[in-house]
Amino acid sequence: MKLSRISVGIIIGFLGVATCCTQLGAQESSGSTSNAADSSNAAKIDALQKELEAIQAQIDQLKKQQGQKQTAPSSSAPEAPAAEGTSPEPNQKENLAETLFNSTTISGSVDGYYGLDFNHPADRQAGLRVFDNYTDQFSLNLAEVVIKRSPDTDTRLGYNLIFGYGNAINVVNNSEPVAGPFFDRNVVQAYASYLVPIGKGLQLDFGKFVTPAGAEVIETAPNWNYSRGILFGYAIPFYHFGLRAAYAFNPKVTLTGYLVNGWNDIVAPNTGKTYGFSLAWAPSPKVSVTQNYLAGPQMANTNSHWRHLTDTVVQFNVTPKLSLLENFDWGGGDMVPGVANSVHWTGFATYARYTFNNQYAFTVRYEYYDDHDGFTTGTVQDINEYTLTLERTFAHHLISRLEFRRDMSNAPFFPRGAAELSKNQNTLDFGMVYVFDIHAAR
Repeated sequence: MKLSRISVGIIIGFLGVATCCTQLGAQESSGSTSNAADSSNAAKIDALQKELEAIQAQIDQLKKQQGQKQTAPSSSAPEAPAAEGTSPEPNQKENLAETLFNSTTISGSVDGYYGLDFNHPADRQAGLRVFDNYTDQFSLNLAEVVIKRSPDTDTRLGYNLIFGYGNAINVVNNSEPVAGPFFDRNVVQAYASYLVPIGKGLQLDFGKFVTPAGAEVIETAPNWNYSRGILFGYAIPFYHFGLRAAYAFNPKVTLTGYLVNGWNDIVAPNTGKTYGFSLAWAPSPKVSVTQNYLAGPQMANTNSHWRHLTDTVVQFNVTPKLSLLENFDWGGGDMVPGVANSVHWTGFATYARYTFNNQYAFTVRYEYYDDHDGFTTGTVQDINEYTLTLERTFAHHLISRLEFRRDMSNAPFFPRGAAELSKNQNTLDFGMVYVFDIHAAR
């Protein structure tokens, strides 16, 4: 076994001390008291003291060298010296890409149904049903994935990407020019966000986003009924492309402004723009009111004859189990060449939802819609409809809805059999919606 230089020095020191002590003991035992002996002993002690001091200095030097070897940085990963007056942080701040990815959420749903029309139309399509129009068959309404990151004061950038597949997507994007760019066919929303450091934060969104109008949305799960109402399908747009700016003055009041191409178009039909605003007011936890207004030219190749839309939504949570919802729409202003210089339509919807527990709920919807000039439905008519929906939720993620709906018009409108038109239509739907939500952990 090899001995270190420190160990050898210590051993030599002890041997010297032992030898000296032995010699001194021998001299004392002989009883010598001569001055010559005393002088000799003093000289030996001085020499021994010097030898011990030299050994101690050697030990200190070896310890110092050994400590430097242990604390020296690795040559393969040199560290830059810290700036004067600062200390290195153990965890470096995430870069922008890592921050955006770590705070991204992924969610979505898969929605299918079986529809039955008691008029049994030959083409197996029920009238006025927006997404669930296929009857006597199993159908895919919408399969959707949402990739989203909301901006905040730490990272002011955000985004919202929603991709979908199914009949709902075909209906929503049906107005885009088929012969032209159709790149957004499976895109429900796609916009980038920036939180401007003004006051409490002004959020700017640019891209394709769903309309603020209406009491219902494209996805089934957030709605109270399975089918979409007449107002959702015929009185308001589905989406816009352009810019919006939202500012929350406080938790009760939010104002949003819009500057967009128009209704349901990424490729603008003219050079004009549609302007609008949305005012959301929640005076109490039980009551919320949203007022929307949109105006702008919608006809192809002309900036005249603006279309106007006013949309009001009021929700009242009467009790923790009973909620009421009201929606009113008025629109008009377009010209129908050879028919009318100005058209208009109006309607309202009333909803009542009772939640028995976390599994069962029941919803009633009633609508009245006046298509005064036949501009939206293709027929001049007044329509009434009511819908009864029973909901059952399994394991918080699977929602089933059994729904009966009756539509009634003052004009023959609903297909019956191969060639007839009826003023009434009774339909039955059984829908299943699976929802999922994945939150990224920071």
